[in-house]
Amino acid sequence: MKPEDPPIATLDPGPDKVLGPGHDYASVTGKISGVVYRPFLKTPWQLFVGFGIAFLLVNLLLVAVTWLFFRGVGIWGIMIPVAWGFAIVNFVWWIGIGHAGTFISAILLLLKQDWRTSINRFSESMTLFAVACAGMFPILHLGRPWLAYWLIPYPNTMWLWPQPRSPLIWDVFAVSTYGTVSVLFWFTGLIPDFATMRDKAPNTWAQKIFGTLAMGWRGSAKHWARYQKAYLLLAGLSTPLVVSVHSVVSFDFSVSIVPGWHTTIFPPYFVAGAIYSGFAMVLTLAIPVRRWYHLEDLITMRHIECMAKVMLGTGLIVAYGYAMEAFMAWYSGNQVERYTFINRAWVGGYWWTYWILILCNILTPQLLWSKRVRLTLPAVFVISLIINVGMWLERFVIVVTSLTRDYVPSSWGMYYPTIWDWCTYAGTLGLFVSLMFLFIRGLPAISIFEMREVVHEQKHDH
Repeated sequence: MKPEDPPIATLDPGPDKVLGPGHDYASVTGKISGVVYRPFLKTPWQLFVGFGIAFLLVNLLLVAVTWLFFRGVGIWGIMIPVAWGFAIVNFVWWIGIGHAGTFISAILLLLKQDWRTSINRFSESMTLFAVACAGMFPILHLGRPWLAYWLIPYPNTMWLWPQPRSPLIWDVFAVSTYGTVSVLFWFTGLIPDFATMRDKAPNTWAQKIFGTLAMGWRGSAKHWARYQKAYLLLAGLSTPLVVSVHSVVSFDFSVSIVPGWHTTIFPPYFVAGAIYSGFAMVLTLAIPVRRWYHLEDLITMRHIECMAKVMLGTGLIVAYGYAMEAFMAWYSGNQVERYTFINRAWVGGYWWTYWILILCNILTPQLLWSKRVRLTLPAVFVISLIINVGMWLERFVIVVTSLTRDYVPSSWGMYYPTIWDWCTYAGTLGLFVSLMFLFIRGLPAISIFEMREVVHEQKHDH
């Protein structure tokens, strides 16, 4: 840094600022690229500990999946009538986790919300890794995962095609489209930063790697014009995917005639819940990383507060969905629907999970109405963790309690997850965290060029 450059701010600038004071282009570039180019031994020890735990969980996932291939899905707790268990619960939960990234990057970009700039790259990466974790479960749940390609309408000599009326086939197209567009959106946004990392590379290998990824970017006016068009187009493509992909996932349930599933409120209810849990996961990861790498002047309290407000708003939509479920069970006059809700909340074997999710998803987030709570990092972190637990329990309640009590009492049965269910789930958590830590260490986790634009705007405002 040149002597005349203003010093980098070390204190949090408060909730009113997008970026801390005292920044110029060089300081922003150095701060963000310094996370990647920091010497290995100077990496925060918390990252080593977290990555070590996550890597152990990845190995646990490999053991669980290997045993699954040897023994089949019978090692899980699924049986008739509960043929869907943890695999589908975790699939829906992980897809929901991935929604915040697309919401922050695409919808908030189109709405011109400047507070998205410090967290969009982070959340986009979270989307990719969450979708990767989600995509495992339907394949593992098939029983013959090596035949997963049968779900895709590929040309074959026997003229065997997937059933287009099956919502499971809809999932294949929705999730694969969502993942593809998310990868394109993420990579396109990284191209200008790859060029910056190439120019600041401390060694030849880093220069070659980032130079290849930059695809010949030189920052010319023609490059920027084409980039802006492509980025805006991908944002426009991503926006309907936020609504469509989890709506399609909800069709897995709502198009059936199973009591508790056959309802039209599921698509908007699932979408709101997905954004809700996604923002909770962004906060769960961003708050520790912000502290470990001293990024308080880039991810300011304004970002934390805005995310807490979005989380509060989507939480109220989810609460409305819970209320409508209870109301329609009573108002419909359908005895089966009434019994399903009573079984879910009062007399069934899983009644306690319902009230824990009410505590986690409705009651606890009401603390975010207080500005003091929204600006208290430990409180926001704990609330986001509680919401993640509550949203997982919501998917468990929806999937399992509806299947344990069908129309015919002779087919009733309870579901108890086995150790292999828990190992597979914990393993995907480890895979997700491992990929996030590798991303933070290897690529710019905050958009350099967008933060420079913020610096430019703030200078002109003054």
